[in-house]
Amino acid sequence: MLTFEEKLAIIESFPELERKKVSLGRVNFHFGESAEDKKNVVYHLHPNGNGFVYAGKIEGIDTDDKGMVNIRDFSQDELRDIIKQSIQSLMPPTAGETAIIGEAEEERWVNGEKHTLLLVEEDDMWNVYAGLNLDGTFPSYNEAKQYLEEEGFSRRK
Repeated sequence: MLTFEEKLAIIESFPELERKKVSLGRVNFHFGESAEDKKNVVYHLHPNGNGFVYAGKIEGIDTDDKGMVNIRDFSQDELRDIIKQSIQSLMPPTAGETAIIGEAEEERWVNGEKHTLLLVEEDDMWNVYAGLNLDGTFPSYNEAKQYLEEEGFSRRK
């Protein structure tokens, strides 16, 4: 298990996070640029090494009812990865994404290299976008989903 100081060093290596002191020696780290009302990425990191990271929008992570995952026993790589994913899940859409999505519902799909693709339903078809570029068009959601999974992407909640 990483110590409090080791966890702090990892968390503080993310310049987009702002440290906020809370009671009992605990600290939170906020992501001020969050597109959500949710701003806490790291919640109640305690000097005993216990703490939580917001993972409510990350596919495949078991969370509590607030979308948090306990990081007490996380390794350095696991902690760094979950924080990266948490920040990415809270980032506002880029201008290009907003132009593509408009009022439509979209899903974000991310691969192991943190590349993001958007899946958008348009005119009864499912389009996959890489930035502003159309990557593929599929007649059904299941076909688009299968393509994305075969390419190593997983859906972000």
